Amino acid sequence: MRDLEWFQNLNQDAETKIVLLVLDGLGGLPAVTEGLTELEKANTPNLDDLAFQGICGLHTPVAPGITPGSGPSHLALFGYDPLQYQVGRGVLSALGIDFDLKHKDVAARGNFCTLGEQGLINDRRAGRISTDKNLELCALLQEIKLPGIEIFVETVKEYRLLLVLRAEGLGADLADTDPQEVGMKPNPPQALKPGSNKTAELLRQFLDQAQQLLADHHPANMVLLRGFAKKPVWPSFEDVFGLRSAAIAGYPMYRGVAKLVGMEALEAMDDVGMEFQTVRERWDDFDFFFLHIKGIDSAAEDGDFERKVALIEEVDAYIPELLNLNPDAFIVTGDHSTPSTLGSHSWHPVPVVLWSKHCRPDDVKQFGERACIHGGLGPRLHAVDLLPIAMANAQRLKKFGA
Repeated sequence: MRDLEWFQNLNQDAETKIVLLVLDGLGGLPAVTEGLTELEKANTPNLDDLAFQGICGLHTPVAPGITPGSGPSHLALFGYDPLQYQVGRGVLSALGIDFDLKHKDVAARGNFCTLGEQGLINDRRAGRISTDKNLELCALLQEIKLPGIEIFVETVKEYRLLLVLRAEGLGADLADTDPQEVGMKPNPPQALKPGSNKTAELLRQFLDQAQQLLADHHPANMVLLRGFAKKPVWPSFEDVFGLRSAAIAGYPMYRGVAKLVGMEALEAMDDVGMEFQTVRERWDDFDFFFLHIKGIDSAAEDGDFERKVALIEEVDAYIPELLNLNPDAFIVTGDHSTPSTLGSHSWHPVPVVLWSKHCRPDDVKQFGERACIHGGLGPRLHAVDLLPIAMANAQRLKKFGA
């Protein structure tokens, strides 16, 4: 469903609730040793029972063969066509930490990284430095001053930071300085359109000073930037879908993408049990709950197959707590696949299960990639269509036409 204005006319009020549980980076690939993906190896009796009672499939976040970023893949799950609604990661990072982003600002998501000999990137995440170390380094970068512009450098979490440039006449059409590969030099700031030449020059000056300030700090001795963007104006989730919505996410970026579409971001810690507890405590206040679990993706990006398995199993133990709240439609899926064997996001379709009192069960009895490919939702469901299906199951859509 991509035409939000058309869709808005189909909403109908109902005293029903929808839960979207996103296990970040859920999809995987088989390990050579056992031939099973992380999800298939995990002991998940509750997710398997949900699959048995519900309807399953595999969804494509953006388009076949396209490896999605976290922003577009979440927007698709929220019902926004990611090819139409595009925004850089910088805006999501800013909103995620409640930064007061102005429409004239240019925001970028940053990584502290490790540069080795000859200025080559050894580690794009600087050994996943602590948030406390990040705060110390951001304080150093906040000393950088450039004429005619305000510069904001803020800690996001661990190795992640936010850079915001504020001045009149800035453009956000800029290439990433992060090549997203090790063994390469950072890319120089480059304007993709003439209107961003001024911004590119300011970034060059900022990064030159940043490199000097961080030179003696190991492992975080440089900054990589990507996702340059300005804050867009989009139709709100509640206006389009008629759902009072809450986001429970421990990581700022996911709070940011939820806030961008008008969800209320509730206070949440990076702790699975606490996030589920927040849903219980605020159950009466909202119609739609977006619950995000990050650690699964982080483990996969580190190439840690067994830790990803263990974290999936940890989440499985909490599934009965959500079912005890009696949601009218309950979705469990990932935003994208992150196979541990690749250590990065991938283009592979993502397992999904939808449970409701009105769903048509299929023959799937286990929640895993091989099983879900045979599910009733199909092997190539567009992620953007998942929310409308959930709304129909929650009795929140009118009949179309006479």
